[in-house]
Amino acid sequence: MNTMQTYKNPIVEQRADPWVYKHSDNYYYFVASVPEYDRLEIRRSKTIQGIGKAEAITVWRKNETGPQSSLIWAPELHFIKGKWYIYFSAARTDQPVNGTFDHRMFVLENESPDPLKGEWIHKGQVKTEWESFSLDATAFEHKGILYYVWAQRDFNIKGNSNIYIAEMENPWTIKGPQVMLSRPELPWETIGFHVNEGPAILKRNGKVFITYSCSATDHNYCMGLLTAEEDSDLLNPASWTKSPNPVFQSAPENGQYGPGHNSFTVSEDGSEDILIYHARNYTEIEGDPLYDPNRHTRAQVFKWNEDGSPNFGIPLPDAVNKSKSKS
Repeated sequence: MNTMQTYKNPIVEQRADPWVYKHSDNYYYFVASVPEYDRLEIRRSKTIQGIGKAEAITVWRKNETGPQSSLIWAPELHFIKGKWYIYFSAARTDQPVNGTFDHRMFVLENESPDPLKGEWIHKGQVKTEWESFSLDATAFEHKGILYYVWAQRDFNIKGNSNIYIAEMENPWTIKGPQVMLSRPELPWETIGFHVNEGPAILKRNGKVFITYSCSATDHNYCMGLLTAEEDSDLLNPASWTKSPNPVFQSAPENGQYGPGHNSFTVSEDGSEDILIYHARNYTEIEGDPLYDPNRHTRAQVFKWNEDGSPNFGIPLPDAVNKSKSKS
């Protein structure tokens, strides 16, 4: 592979909140929000580019009624202690409740070595310290401890959601306490909506990074960055520093708008770090941006700054400049 792998974007059309995980079998596993918000599906490919052509296997569908009957959002697929887990959020209604949607966070478990086979067992809701709009959960292990990071509303803080972290007792239970690491407070975090959401973990160069997404889901959507030393107490908010400016944002010159809700993986030969994210290629959104289906999954190589922090650059143009297609 050459020193700068390039991918032909978009990788997958109409898939927002993309999560790509490269497993020990050298397959890339892909999950994301589908435009219908009604199911969880997994794709598998030996290459990142090939994810778009891989068969989408539906592994779970929303319930007819109850807390998992509407707006299935932002799944992530994790392999923890020999089992597969899908974290996702769901609501009991597609209408806002008390100013935000009614999502809660849930977990499915599969003991099969192959997540496309076996049975997905429901492990229930991940209970936090209070009941409110909560979503976008991710998990990571660090120095033998399993952590859970997610977005949740605190009714005492203005806005839709803040970023929290907690230690986990097991992959579906928080040990507590939950600690707020970031709230929407800077100008670029509060356009349209006060939002911090979509956390993703990156560990490198003696540091732990959390990217997150901010503002409304239109062209103002962008990514921020939290940084902690790897030997610090990750449950102490003082261990974390928020970057003062967005680290990835719209690039009108490249026809890319609202990049965010990212995940991380590595190139096929393991030599390069890859940012996986969604974005649109136009700004003229009809109606609520949330229901516009054309947030496509994209992949991009990123580099590192001399201080050890990630340098994501700017969103690169699509391989083919497509018009506002509903296809």
